[in-house]
Amino acid sequence: MRVAIVHHWFVSQGGGERVAEVLAQMFPSADIFALVADREQVPPSLCDRTIRTSFINRLPFAGHIYRHLLPLYPTAVERLDLRGYDLVLTSDSGPMKGVVISPSAVHICYCHSPMRYLWDQHNHYRRSMGPLTRAAFGISAQYVRSWDQRAAQRVTQFVANSRYVASRILEYYGRDSLVIHPPVDTTAGYVSSTPGKAYLTVGRLVPYKRIEVLIQACNLLGRELRIIGTGPEESRLRSQAGGTIKFLGNVDEASLWREYANCRAFLFAAEEDFGMAMVEAQSCGRPVIAFGKGGALETVSANHIGDSPQETCVFFDCQDPDAVVKAILCFEAVEHRFKPQAIRRHAQRFSVDVFRSSFRTLVDSIVGVQSPPYELEACS
Repeated sequence: MRVAIVHHWFVSQGGGERVAEVLAQMFPSADIFALVADREQVPPSLCDRTIRTSFINRLPFAGHIYRHLLPLYPTAVERLDLRGYDLVLTSDSGPMKGVVISPSAVHICYCHSPMRYLWDQHNHYRRSMGPLTRAAFGISAQYVRSWDQRAAQRVTQFVANSRYVASRILEYYGRDSLVIHPPVDTTAGYVSSTPGKAYLTVGRLVPYKRIEVLIQACNLLGRELRIIGTGPEESRLRSQAGGTIKFLGNVDEASLWREYANCRAFLFAAEEDFGMAMVEAQSCGRPVIAFGKGGALETVSANHIGDSPQETCVFFDCQDPDAVVKAILCFEAVEHRFKPQAIRRHAQRFSVDVFRSSFRTLVDSIVGVQSPPYELEACS
């Protein structure tokens, strides 16, 4: 059985790239495709694999301008040559669900999110643009949104990374999906015997992450906040930061896990599709203080604050500094009740092994065999 793995783009290393990497490890003989691939941003385990790209990748500065080439996405996706493949696995938060495959092939789309700038956050993106850009974006978005909806009907089976995303796949594409949470490395972290007093947040510094409300809350309380990540919002966020806010930029793996293990709690203000960083923090036994909407409702346990060993989080109900302040003070009042080892155990349900087992079962059921005739790396 010939297998192809198709990822939207390798231009950064985040949750989507982690899924593509694990799929490639499960199917070591699979060919890999992407719209755009920056070799410096390809996961290390895939550096020796051939990655076939679209014509967009041949354009100057493709890794920087690809987001501005929205009208080209349908043509670029459909021109990827997937003839002769029996199983096509797409890792997609872009247009890759629209690949054209052989009539007899099976297409499983692991959807991280329908394209935000076409669907649920379309108006937010438009408001951030100038008049000319807004007009051009409006025309191209209408065309690509219509194509994206039709393209979704080509998929054999949708897999969503959370129930939250599954609801949006149903709303926008009219398709049901199976939920398999993404693979998180829950073994690399460790529980510190003496965590520090600083709060931590991790992620790209982009508008929807709402890092500014965390900064403003910690400014008001005089609490130390350490921020890992870079992005277009960095200058604006630095201008709002008081003396207790520290920007660490991008850090290596060892430093990242050290920061997780030694934070007082992990802060998260985004309405996220899943939220891998929250799981990573919990794998180090650290509690989470998060906006109670989206994927956070699936990655943490916070039915109420009390003595239950399963509690891992305090929620706030709106994305503003006052709500974050109240949540931090609530957490600090019951901080002693959080059990690091119980929090770490909670994170294990999102491990790489759980993902691999669930995804293998799905593939076996769809291709209709119990002992698959394709090369599949055994689960560890």
